Amino acid sequence: MEQALHYLNVGTAMFLLIGMALLLGRLLSGPTLYDRILAVNSFGTKTVLFLCVFSLIIGRQDGIDIAILYALMNFIATIAVLKFFRYSALDVSMNYSSRGDLSKTVVGKAEMSGEDT
Repeated sequence: MEQALHYLNVGTAMFLLIGMALLLGRLLSGPTLYDRILAVNSFGTKTVLFLCVFSLIIGRQDGIDIAILYALMNFIATIAVLKFFRYSALDVSMNYSSRGDLSKTVVGKAEMSGEDT
């Protein structure tokens, strides 16, 4: 039974590596920026799964902790990249990012300074 589980883990790792290779192809050929970001995010998710399976293959549980840390970094990086490409800056406050309306902040600053828009 243990031998069959080992072969199952190795097969799963091989399929994950094939999926990661396909995602690299999608990353290079994605027609839009969002397709490429989706490919990078999916690649990160498959990397987390691969790290978990690989830690099962070698018999060490340290890889699962590293996979959880990598998943957290992947999530934060994806949010940061999407926010940067939407607003061209990372310092936009969250109350305006949920509405997607930045014109009020520009108009408000111009009215306070006495400039005409």
